[in-house]
Amino acid sequence: MAASCVSKVELTVSCKDLLDKDVGSKSDPLCVVLIEAGGTWSEVDRTEQIQNCQEPAFSKRLQIDYCFEQVQKLRFGVYDIDNKTYDLTDDDFLGQLECNLAQVVSSKKMTRPLLLKNGKPAGKGQITIVADEIKDNRVLALQVDARNLDKKDMFGKSDPYLEFFKMADDGTWQMVHRTEVIKNNLNPTWRPFSIPLQALCNGDLERDVRVVCYDYDSDGSHDLIGEFKTNVKNLQQAEKGQVEFAVIHPEKKKKKKNYKGSGLVIVKSCRTEVEYSFLDYIMGGCQINFTVGIDFTGSNGDPRSPDSLHFLSPSGVNEYLTALWSIGDVIQDYDSDKLFPAFGFGAQIPPNWQVSHEFPLNFNPANPYCNGVQGIVDMYKVCLPQVRLYGPTNFSPIINHVARFAAAALQQPAATQYFVLLIVTDGVISDMDETRLAVVQASRLPMSLIIVGVGSADFSAMEFLDGDGGVLKAPSGEPAARDIVQFVPFRDFRNAPKEALARSVLAEVPRQVTTYFKQRGLPPPNVARP
Repeated sequence: MAASCVSKVELTVSCKDLLDKDVGSKSDPLCVVLIEAGGTWSEVDRTEQIQNCQEPAFSKRLQIDYCFEQVQKLRFGVYDIDNKTYDLTDDDFLGQLECNLAQVVSSKKMTRPLLLKNGKPAGKGQITIVADEIKDNRVLALQVDARNLDKKDMFGKSDPYLEFFKMADDGTWQMVHRTEVIKNNLNPTWRPFSIPLQALCNGDLERDVRVVCYDYDSDGSHDLIGEFKTNVKNLQQAEKGQVEFAVIHPEKKKKKKNYKGSGLVIVKSCRTEVEYSFLDYIMGGCQINFTVGIDFTGSNGDPRSPDSLHFLSPSGVNEYLTALWSIGDVIQDYDSDKLFPAFGFGAQIPPNWQVSHEFPLNFNPANPYCNGVQGIVDMYKVCLPQVRLYGPTNFSPIINHVARFAAAALQQPAATQYFVLLIVTDGVISDMDETRLAVVQASRLPMSLIIVGVGSADFSAMEFLDGDGGVLKAPSGEPAARDIVQFVPFRDFRNAPKEALARSVLAEVPRQVTTYFKQRGLPPPNVARP
């Protein structure tokens, strides 16, 4: 019998006295948390990276389902990040801690020395993990700016950012949010942000909150501009009109008799909202509709040749099917009827041998559905010898096909439908302008696009579609409403565990789902509006 989730637990991580692996600067640490199941370790989440810091307090909180009747073995690994790749094997390992979630929960706050992978002491470094049960889905949505901050830089103004701390039960301060840095500005306006009430004050509106303003320095020696204490009740006064707080530098206050402050932090607006999780939507009845598009262009090679990407090995697999199984096996459980449309593109199809870029694998446009992922695999094997691989590699027809169904879901009054399109391809996109436009238009719909590149082609254009490097724009200049594309090359996962590909490409989907429905102001289907 599967363990049932009793609650969600939020973990906050900080470290002290880390090993210094960098020459000429400090380490740039990140913490990754993994969970063990069946002898295999799988990544749950990771914190942000903090540059030039030996004592990081990570602001990103890590959420884990807590199951009372199950031993949940966790591993916290700390790394010095030296490059931009997601893989941690080429980064410097600073130490790790293995423990059970129950140990962290029962102690609430646990501090242990970091160990090497062989279990011996790392020599330096300790990790502190604080656990909070998530009982409250309210968030505080804030708009904050500042005025007349002190000038800290010799050849410029200041590069200010804010850190918000909550008062922990033991009286210590625990960081819960860090804003972005605003460069060279004494009157900054930070982007709107939200902090869960549970994280900020444990739901106690009168619990102390500390806000600290720093001047960012690239070497990690950030200068204190000033700070102030308040509570959520005071912050909520901004629901009626902006609230101002004097930023006080303790040392300047001691030394200067007429010192009035080092600027003002102004809370321009404050709203208390309900923030639903991905599981809130799924458990509330939202269906994830899964559609597959498979590349049948000539660049794949003759399927009868062992050199072809469509060649079926003696065991009946190839990279297309491996990618399909890896992702589909996870996502199919979120669709109750498990009937998935599956299409091919870039082939000449019978009986007229016209090139098509959105033909059903079963050649039945009126009913293109396959029964589960196994049904897609079976239909692919039937379809493959019946078509002629051709070209070009056009993505926009199948993206627009799924977008039409996603647009129809907009007529629903609640968050009942979300669409995920998986495209498995071997080549360079031929209709890039049309694809950019299709993705930008789809970004306003309940839809995500996953692209897996098979083979050894140059996939730089795919990276361009993935909005991680900046906001994608249509040829007209119209920006995407949100990032909906996730691309990975299959070659990066050939020697990885079979779950690794799915984890990588599906990692962003829950956030994409919740971001979309939040933008639309739609609660889960069976939940009343707040």
